[in-house]
Amino acid sequence: MLEEIHSPKDIKELSRNQIKELASEIRQKIIKTVSKNGGHLASNLGVVELTIALHRVFDSPNDAIIFDVSHQCYTHKLLTGRYKDFDTLRQKDGISGFTNSDESEHDYFIEGHSSTSISSALGLLTSWNLEKKDGKVIAVIGDGALTGGMAFEGLSNAGQMRKNLIVILNDNQMSIDHNTGAVSRYLSRLTMSHGYQSFRYRVDKVVEKMVEKMPSFGRPLDKLIFRFKRSLKGLLLANNLFTDLGFEYVGPLNGHNELVLENVLKKVRNLSRPVVVHVVTKKGKGYAPAETNPENFHGVGPFNISDGSTQPDNSVSFTQAFSSIIVEAAEKNEKLTAITAAMAQGTGLTEFSHRFKSRFFDTGIAEEHAVTFAGGQARGGLIPVVCIYSTFIQRAVDQMIHDVSLQKSHCIFILDRAGVVPNDGVTHQGLFDIALFRPIPELQILSPSSSKDLSLCFDYAVDVASPVVIRLPKTVCPPERPEFAQKVRSGRGILITCEGKSVRNKYLIVATGSMYAEVEAALKLPEAQKFKADIYLLRFIKPFDEEYFIDLATQYKGVLFVEDGVLTGGISEHLRGCLALNKYLKTKILAFDDKYYPHGTRNQILEEAGLCPACIAKAIKEFSNV
Repeated sequence: MLEEIHSPKDIKELSRNQIKELASEIRQKIIKTVSKNGGHLASNLGVVELTIALHRVFDSPNDAIIFDVSHQCYTHKLLTGRYKDFDTLRQKDGISGFTNSDESEHDYFIEGHSSTSISSALGLLTSWNLEKKDGKVIAVIGDGALTGGMAFEGLSNAGQMRKNLIVILNDNQMSIDHNTGAVSRYLSRLTMSHGYQSFRYRVDKVVEKMVEKMPSFGRPLDKLIFRFKRSLKGLLLANNLFTDLGFEYVGPLNGHNELVLENVLKKVRNLSRPVVVHVVTKKGKGYAPAETNPENFHGVGPFNISDGSTQPDNSVSFTQAFSSIIVEAAEKNEKLTAITAAMAQGTGLTEFSHRFKSRFFDTGIAEEHAVTFAGGQARGGLIPVVCIYSTFIQRAVDQMIHDVSLQKSHCIFILDRAGVVPNDGVTHQGLFDIALFRPIPELQILSPSSSKDLSLCFDYAVDVASPVVIRLPKTVCPPERPEFAQKVRSGRGILITCEGKSVRNKYLIVATGSMYAEVEAALKLPEAQKFKADIYLLRFIKPFDEEYFIDLATQYKGVLFVEDGVLTGGISEHLRGCLALNKYLKTKILAFDDKYYPHGTRNQILEEAGLCPACIAKAIKEFSNV
């Protein structure tokens, strides 16, 4: 049946039995594809019936369905004409694992970050209103995303504007169990009967008329009148968080009963005021391993469908190395705490959270709060270690400046997934942190090259009395070499020399630490073997010993920079300028251009950017002939 679905119109006339069969086929297709390609499994299995109901009731793309984060959009993609391409999910030149407006008219936004759907949906709705365009706008947001402050900013504004925005709260009680459990318990159970809505509408009108007849005597009395209005409505109507913000509230509803969802959504569609529909779903629904362990199947690599097992991997990633390092450090130093924004497993903090429960803090999907919260801990004498993905720390630039750096707070920031991030695409690439944070005073930035180097850099960060950022790539640690164990000296990198030829006859490759493996591989390729080069790894991006570097670099025939960040505002651009000021002009930079990079494997993305081993070897050969 699923093969015959080319648009949402194809599911509107299906029978109840056909709907059940369709839901089963969708789950089978998602499981089969993710088992090969990796992806977000549990969240997608949990919203199958909800997505079917949305597309049966509403008319996409004339109605806009906006998924928050959008890592739960696989069913949406299958119902909107992308079945034939679904096997290419998250593969280079294939369809994205998130909504993508370049991919389909049914996707209104390129969406991969959290807590944005309500603001985006409200903006779209007001645009349609001004343009006299009919159509409903629906924001689908999870309980985890609701922990982000931006979601509440959007709710507050939407309630104030009283636009007919529809917000679907997908409550799977998973992302931040403790916090969202409290929110969920707070939500009142209201019915969606016509009688209730009519009664509420009449009460609203009566209260509004009473308030209108009261004269205004300035702001103090206006505030009293506002409070009176709320109190009177509170006596007559059942209120909760959402109704207080100006929304109707419906739920909670069984998110896996498609018929119930459909009937409620049909009634909601006819409302002229903002409404929240509270839907309870189960992550991993329909696949036992994912239901049992939804956290492990939130974002997963290829796995065996029969039991959910994955192929054993003996390599150690930078994240795994950090996990051991912080646990060992916390055993010795009781002042160390760990903070994350709903990414404990992804940032290597699971073991820490088990071993040091009182010193582990998950703020929910609230990066801004996490950074300022860390600044407060530091002011109190602790040494907080804040672990956030590079792409998500972008949301807290102001807090990094105002609440940490300006205060000279001793906080350590572990930016996981800095540089290239395979498969998740444009929204998740960690390419901007160097350019964003290098200009900030007092802030130090380190880029370790190996597990041992990371351990030394972390020890340095614990001991130094200033805020420190440590960038970690999403890749495995390279084999250790003696140079990685060099003592950390502020502003200095790691020099790796090759045999043969004097310095005057060699080239110098200057690279951020996480690009070491690619540079080493490049030098072993035939194109580069005849051109001897030493490697200077930028253990420090800031502070930087420019005098030492200039003395070193100017001894070589030429300097090739290799940086896993954007060219504009990067460290390579700055260092090339320093060399130019000293009349040294034979330089070349390999870095990411001024564009967004799509999903693919690490090597595929680096190849597109001209940073893969073959690209580096080619650049060395061409550079040597200039």
